[in-house]
Amino acid sequence: MAITLESPEARANRLAGETWQYDGASGGGVSGTVASIKEIWGQRRLLRLLTGRELKSRYKDSAGGFLWSLAKPLTQLFIYYIVIGQFLGAARGIENFAVYIFAGLTIYTLFSEIVGTGTGSIIANAGLVKKVYLPREIFPLAAVGSALFNFAVQFVILILAALFIGTLSFGPQLLFGLGALVLILVWGTAIALLLGALNVYLRDIQYLVEVVLLLLMWASPILYSWQQAAAVLPQWLLEIYVDSPITLAVLGFQEAFWSEASHGQPLEHLALRMLIAGVIGLIALFGAQRVFSRLQGDFAQEL
Repeated sequence: MAITLESPEARANRLAGETWQYDGASGGGVSGTVASIKEIWGQRRLLRLLTGRELKSRYKDSAGGFLWSLAKPLTQLFIYYIVIGQFLGAARGIENFAVYIFAGLTIYTLFSEIVGTGTGSIIANAGLVKKVYLPREIFPLAAVGSALFNFAVQFVILILAALFIGTLSFGPQLLFGLGALVLILVWGTAIALLLGALNVYLRDIQYLVEVVLLLLMWASPILYSWQQAAAVLPQWLLEIYVDSPITLAVLGFQEAFWSEASHGQPLEHLALRMLIAGVIGLIALFGAQRVFSRLQGDFAQEL
């Protein structure tokens, strides 16, 4: 059978007559987001594989394996408890300071890992992005899955510590912990999607994110109480501070697992504030997905 080879000129003319197909948004508005969700759901097995690969590559060839996920937060806990709690005297004003710190660190570390890893996820998977087509949202979502695994390990330690010290009681206040987790997942995923897409075009973003995440940790009531911040901040800035999704998530986690939060001076209308922040977060997540969908068409060329 004779094989007819198409000349470059003939191929160029044929392609020029084809209808342009944009490898980006699968639709506009809500319909485009729904189509993207269906596409991601169809690739859920691949998402699980990418999440597993992310975890394995992080601790590849290490004897400790996943136990290293505890090294950084436990080291931070030790340093903050000794230096800030004991040397600088912060522990004298906050009962059970170790649980207080670890509750805040646990939920903030989840946010930090989602945003930090998600921002560089597209570039880290440049080989796949350039070779095959798949919903690119899978890569930031794999970062979310990896961060959730590390969070689960730290969460078990938090529960055991709270039970041992006696700050954990079973009651409706535990719902604040669930609300805080949802808040971080929604906002963290939205920011990871947005920055992950923008980082393909402006590589400095991933380095800027590292600095901002460090600042956000110190700008959250993890090493100090929100009442201490209220004593020095003007009222308008205090409202912005306490209504930050990260601050609300930290306060929610402390309310759930650090009993002094309920017995002291809890933030007024914490549940309502978290609910409002969650609704706004869902809107932000929708907007971030739409921006990601619009920008992903040129990922392969930029990479």
